[in-house]
Amino acid sequence: MSDSTLGSTGNVVPDEFGIIHQELVGIDGDLYNEDQLPTAAVARTWNWVSISALWVGMVVCIPTYLLASYLIGAGMSWDQAVMTILLANAIVLIPMVLIGHAGTKYGIPFPVLLRSSFGPAGAKFPAVARGIVACGWFGIQTWVGGSAIYVILNTLMSGALTGDPLPILGINAGQFACFMAFWALHLYFIKNGTESIRWLETYAAPFLLAMGLALLAWAYVNAGGFGAMLSTPSQFAEGQPKEGQFWSVFWPSLTGMVGFWATLALNIPDFTRYAKSQKDQFMGQAVGLPIPMALFAFIASAVTSATVVIFGEPIWDPIVLAEKMGGMSIIIALFALIVATLTTNLAANVVAPAHGFSNLAPKSINLRTGGYITAAIGLVMFPWILVNHIIGWLIAYSALLGPIAGIMLADYYLLRKTKLNVEDLFKHNGIYSGSNGWNWAGVLALIIGILPNLPGFLAGVGLSGPASPLFATIYTYAWFVGLFVAGIAYLILAKILNK
Repeated sequence: MSDSTLGSTGNVVPDEFGIIHQELVGIDGDLYNEDQLPTAAVARTWNWVSISALWVGMVVCIPTYLLASYLIGAGMSWDQAVMTILLANAIVLIPMVLIGHAGTKYGIPFPVLLRSSFGPAGAKFPAVARGIVACGWFGIQTWVGGSAIYVILNTLMSGALTGDPLPILGINAGQFACFMAFWALHLYFIKNGTESIRWLETYAAPFLLAMGLALLAWAYVNAGGFGAMLSTPSQFAEGQPKEGQFWSVFWPSLTGMVGFWATLALNIPDFTRYAKSQKDQFMGQAVGLPIPMALFAFIASAVTSATVVIFGEPIWDPIVLAEKMGGMSIIIALFALIVATLTTNLAANVVAPAHGFSNLAPKSINLRTGGYITAAIGLVMFPWILVNHIIGWLIAYSALLGPIAGIMLADYYLLRKTKLNVEDLFKHNGIYSGSNGWNWAGVLALIIGILPNLPGFLAGVGLSGPASPLFATIYTYAWFVGLFVAGIAYLILAKILNK
């Protein structure tokens, strides 16, 4: 099995969700559970439409809607904002497809693939680091969906849910109850696994696209056009307040936009392991990611532009907009927001940490239990506070995720030439075991990849004074710097340490 995809022979075993996996011979029992074994051929049921629907379901969400507002608020015109978002997603599509190749070829999830470059023990750190980021996003998205429920109920009940903030929590009882109700809804899909998520994404994708276009039509009709914002020049243009400052805003913005999906670029094998073919995983991602992201950013810009005419002020928050629309519109719009938030959260922010936590102790924590742990951590992170720090967080964790992506790409393509011995990924004394389960080339390369961004990170989160101009500039390109530095360091260290 070292040089090809899974064979058609051999025993198979179902996981707790009934998905069929390939049994492997001679592997160590404490390094796997059924969820982590290679996906059997019979379970490779995702075609390019399924993968595109997965991406549409993840793309259409409130944070995506708000991305254009951040860029326009920084001084960009609407078309500059949309093009920045399109370029960022075209860039992140490259590692997405490249890393996804391993999932489709070998049927293995992200934490197992990490063992090739970090060793069975060393892989636990980057897998959990990716998982903790997802827990934060899980909490934020759950808070957003709960807020939509709160607005619906509070409007229907004439403000009966309004109240004073609770001690410690800082939100009122109605807000907390709606948050918990939406949080509990996720538990149903966590219980029923990946196929239930695919089913939800497949049916939700056309509905979400239709709702986005309906919102665009509503804005156009009610405003008699899209209003002033789409004709407002960039603040970086000649004679404008920020003349000549475009590139100083563009590069950190591009890094932040890349960081938005850099998380999925790492754990995309968790999904592509179910793809029917490499063509399906490539086409599905190419169709489902960059264009819908740019389309949704345009819808956000155009609708917000129309609100200036309709309501006399720009309204970026779709929940606030739905509240102002009133009548049945509020229920329809917010139902769409709830569906959009649920589809994004389950695919983007549950599967990866569930696998990451499962990888800590495979015999004790299966994928379902890992999902429950994710939900619990997302709950205690106080996401209604965390949501106010999204942009700084995007750049900060891209400084960590870029190096991991660089190491994985260097290992899989340049060192291994896409050839893995799958059985050895589940052995303590296999060819990937390194020193007692630690591949120090991967661990040290990760540290080296993070170091150039560390001064900028510490300054960005307020743990130190301002970084020097050099390190501030480096931090602007955090994801890119980390990816290339760590990838090169890994190749050098692998030649020295792993003879």
